[in-house]
Amino acid sequence: MLNTQSTDWRVALYTSSMPIHRDSHQREQHRSMTTIRDLLDEEVAEFPVYERSPVPGSPATPTHGSATRLAYALVAVLVGTTAGLNGALVSVNTLHLQQIMNLSAHQVAWLSTCYVMTAVSANLLLIKVRQQYGLRRFALVFLGLHAILALMLAFVPGLGTALLVRAVSGFVAVALIPLCLFNMMQAFPARWRLRGLVLGIGVTQCAVPLAHVLSPSLLASQGWRSLFLLEAGLALLSLAAVGMLRLPPAERVRVFQPLDLLTFVLMGSGLALIAAVLGLGRWEGWFQAPWIVASLFIAIPTLVAAGAIETSRRTPLLNLRWLGRGDVARFAVAVFMARIVLAEQGIAIGVVSELGGTSQQLAVLSMAMLGGAVGGVVISALTVNAEKLARPMMLAVGIIGLAALVDSMSDGAHHLNAFT
Repeated sequence: MLNTQSTDWRVALYTSSMPIHRDSHQREQHRSMTTIRDLLDEEVAEFPVYERSPVPGSPATPTHGSATRLAYALVAVLVGTTAGLNGALVSVNTLHLQQIMNLSAHQVAWLSTCYVMTAVSANLLLIKVRQQYGLRRFALVFLGLHAILALMLAFVPGLGTALLVRAVSGFVAVALIPLCLFNMMQAFPARWRLRGLVLGIGVTQCAVPLAHVLSPSLLASQGWRSLFLLEAGLALLSLAAVGMLRLPPAERVRVFQPLDLLTFVLMGSGLALIAAVLGLGRWEGWFQAPWIVASLFIAIPTLVAAGAIETSRRTPLLNLRWLGRGDVARFAVAVFMARIVLAEQGIAIGVVSELGGTSQQLAVLSMAMLGGAVGGVVISALTVNAEKLARPMMLAVGIIGLAALVDSMSDGAHHLNAFT
């Protein structure tokens, strides 16, 4: 009788505990979903008029303490470095990736081209996504996806996965660059906010020389896997930093319209095809490849159609009328020419290597490039003047021209020291 009661008591206890376990499991699931939702949700707060941003989607600029300002600056450096290295690590190591991963010249060219294709297309959505949904959500989603794919590529290699990682990297860079700017501007008081803007832009510009400095040790440790493990690690660190340190809330407005989808499909596909043609043209023989001719036949009409739609809209996805103004067009031409002038930065290492430079000389050149980039950013931030922006630009172009003239006289291994 005693044993029966004892058994019944145990059965009753086990039976009563079953729904508790189910309820606790459901509570854990609910808690996890709540955590993810809280991570993606934007805070709501009221700020004085003088602290609000005049542009919807841009964060407010309240007064912060010293520790908070430092935290914003560190997050900006991390996020900007992640955005820059996403593209730079592959672009400066294309030859190594081609040899180590046993890829053809056409296949390795697709790695950089996929990055540009998605980055160009994502830029079309950036402003309206920021205004309606918030830039932080966009960045968190693609940072998580990028980290997962980069880890997958490191352990399950393949060209298809590599192309997918490059494509996602384009979206990540588009989201992280403005996040870097916003965080860096939060790190400075109102009177120095322009300096924060210059520093934020400069952080991403240091990515190429930094990639040259890091690449030899990365390739020597675990080969090409180290490149993608570093990308995944930076993405996870940025994910944690952006999730923990939120930007001040921004005003949200509903700006997306049904016609935006049509414009994005037309213009995004057209720009992506143009990027593919420019990226692969020299390897495919330009107009000798049938797909290049077909891409141009598709891209040009789609871009014309998208332009016709956008110019007739009151709230376009891309304001072509504003971009066509004389001052904006001159600025765009100046930026384009500056990028051409700075193109030597990306090929200098290869030139020195072709001239017979040793690994030590390449390392010295890489450090000199990185030091020059960091020094230029710091000097620009300290001396920036909104009323005299042309003077430092002209000085910088003059210095680049003088250095290029010195480089043009170097034609042998005995001139390698002139590059540094």
